Order: sequence, then C-alpha cells, then structure tokens
Amino acid sequence: MRGAGWRLRRNNVIASGASRHEAISSFNQGLLRREEHPPRNDITIMDIPLLFTTRIIRLFCYGFLSVILALYLAETGLTEPQIGLLFTLTLAGDAVITLWLTTSADRWGRRKVLAVGSILMAGAGLGFVLTRNYILLILAAIIGVISPADKDIGPFLSVEQSSLSHLLPNEKRTQMFAWYNLAGSFASALGALTGGWLAQFLQNNGWGVFESYRAILMVYAFGGLILLLLFLNLSPSIEVKTEHAPRSAQGTLGLRRSRNVVFKLSSLFALDAFAGGLIVQSMIAYWFLKRFGVDEGTLGSIFFGANILAGISALLAARIANRFGLINTMVFTHIPSNVMLICVPLMPTLPLAVGLFVLRFSVSQMDVPTRQSYTMAVVDPDERSAAAGVTAIARSVGAAISPSLTGLLFSVPALLMLGAPLLLSGGLKIIYDLLLYREFRAVKPPEEK
Repeated sequence: MRGAGWRLRRNNVIASGASRHEAISSFNQGLLRREEHPPRNDITIMDIPLLFTTRIIRLFCYGFLSVILALYLAETGLTEPQIGLLFTLTLAGDAVITLWLTTSADRWGRRKVLAVGSILMAGAGLGFVLTRNYILLILAAIIGVISPADKDIGPFLSVEQSSLSHLLPNEKRTQMFAWYNLAGSFASALGALTGGWLAQFLQNNGWGVFESYRAILMVYAFGGLILLLLFLNLSPSIEVKTEHAPRSAQGTLGLRRSRNVVFKLSSLFALDAFAGGLIVQSMIAYWFLKRFGVDEGTLGSIFFGANILAGISALLAARIANRFGLINTMVFTHIPSNVMLICVPLMPTLPLAVGLFVLRFSVSQMDVPTRQSYTMAVVDPDERSAAAGVTAIARSVGAAISPSLTGLLFSVPALLMLGAPLLLSGGLKIIYDLLLYREFRAVKPPEEK
C-alpha cells in the first residue's frame, strides 16, 4: 500500500509539474503575442489618428501641387522632354532615398525616418521656390521629396503602413487601410481643387502666372514643416521591438523569410507603376490643357471629383475583399478601370473625356488598399517596413522611367492630341493584372485561410 501511495503522490507531482510547465509556456506565448501587437493604451490609440492626420496633410500638399507643377516648370521655360526628364529624375532620386530609409527604418526607428522625410519634403519645396536653374531644380528634386502626381512618394507610405499593421490585428488591417486610403484620396482631391482655384484666384487679382505658382510651392514646403512636428509626437508603440530588428537586418534589404514573395510582388508592381508613371497627374493636367484648353480652376475641379470617387472606391474595396478575397478584388476591379483609361483620349469632346476619366476613378483605386494589405499579410511582422519599402521602391523605379517617355510623346503634336501615353498605360496595366492573378491567386493571406 505504501508503494502504491508513493507512486500516486509521484504521479501527482509530475502532473503538477507538467501543469506548471504548460502554464509557463502559455504565459510566454502570451508575452510574445503582446510584443507582436502592443497593448492598446491611450498613447497607442492616439498614434492611429495621428498617422491619419499626417496622411491627410501630406496628400493635400501633393494634390495641391500636382495641378500646377508641370505648368510651373513650363513657365520657367522648360520643354516637354525636359519636364519629363526632371520628373523621371525626381522619382529615381526618391527611389534611392526611400530604399535607404525604409529598409533601415525598423533598426533606426520609424519616427526618425518619418521626421527625415518631412524635412526633405520641406527642402524640396523651398528649392523649387528659390531657383529657376534647371540643374538646381533637378538636384532639389533628386535629394528632396516632391511629388509630380497626387500619389504618395518618399518613405512615408511604407513606414506608416508597417506602423498601422503593427498596431492592428490581421482582421482589422484591410478595413483600416481602406479608411487610410479614403482619407488620402479626399485630402488629395481637396488639395487639387484648392491649388487649381487658388492659382486662378491669384491671377485674377493681379498676380503673374509664375508668381501664383510659386505661392503654391511655398505652401507645399510649409506642409513639410507641419508634418515634422506631428511625426515627433508619435509614441514608441509604433516601433518594432529591439529583439526583432536585428533578425530582419540580417537578410537582403531587411528581408529574410519573405524575400522571394516580396521580390516577385515587386517586379509586378514595377510594371504597374511604369504604366502609371505615363499618366502622372501633372502630365494629365498638361494634356487636358493642350487638348481642350482647360484652365487651372477647372483642372482642379476635375481632379477633385476624380479623387473623391477614388476615395469612396477604396472604402468599398474592403467589403468586396472580405467576400471575394484580396487578389480577386485587386485584379477584377482594376481591369475595367484600365479599359476606361484607354477610351479617355478617344472621346471627341471635353465633357465626354472628363466624364469617362472621372468614372474610371470610381473603380481604379480599389486595388490600392487591397494591395497594401496583401503585402503586409504575406510577410513576417518584423519584415513589414522592409517589405513595404522594397515594394514601394520597385514602384518608384518603374514610375521613374516613364515620365521621360511621356514628355517625348507629348513633344510630338500628333501623339499629344492622340493621348498616346494614356493608351499605352491602359494596355500595360491590363497585362499587369493578368500576370498578378496567375502568380498569386493561390497565395492566401492569413485571414482567408
């Protein structure tokens, strides 16, 4: 009996030891989960609206400038090929600087990288205000952050996306990215409307054309300084924990396990961006001016309506993705928009061209929040800044080449009137959609498995 009792007590001790071991293991796993998604204290909660605020201010500035940037450069005496080359060098410089900053953001600190980006944005605006020399303008464009379109450039988008993904659970990510893009589209729309009509107002009140455009550039530079102040108020909650950063730093461009999928996505995104770079908003504004004689105020109104619809479409994308999946949403909303893009220059009158152009935006941006969410979903948490940075760089490199081609095409009057860049862009984007579907339809994000 004593032997049986001893064995019973021994088994109870072993069982209790195993229970303690399981409890400790469960506790450690809980800690790891808490590290991956930090606790939602008041400071962390405030980071999300602060990131939305910086997005709104930045996209307002981009839209504000995009309507007049090509027109401003033409006023300085630059030709279409020179303007296209400057935009190409702008995006190429942005690609290099963004690659350097975003692939190191998780080691250096995301707040520091965002602050540096805002300083570069303010510096570029001031550089464009202070000189008309072509070489100096190129240097300011390469070193600084200045957008020839109403789209995000610089390190901001990549670092903000990875920060939001760090603060949010998987099931909330796509919806939050949809609202994030909606805010940006509305801000860009309001910026385009304000910039176009401000230039028109100043000219109607005695300002010269060149001086009215310089005033808009000064506002752009001031926006960079406001962003600097806001980024400095972000909390440490957006940062990757120190134990995660060195592991991502050991790979190629901050990538290790996610390298293959990110590189494949990047090559496809570069094709899409090359096609998009053919029709940056500044060049589209220039085409509407030359083809139909549209003034700055009307141009601002056109892009206002287009970007409002783009914002709404981004919000609807989250609901469609929840039902049909991220890849399906990206591809099957993008193809119809590209068919409409091809048809825009074929329209014989301004109302028809504008109507189709604006209608295109009702579906053209549905792939943006879904693309961003998909990229964040298929990589490891400690590689998100690097993944967002590498894919953004691929897009920047792709987009950097094409404005020069647009400038050359626009220098031929027949091709300018035909809208050749719009036709080429739409065709290339359809090819991108088909390739993306073929390569990634079987690669599901965690929430779709």
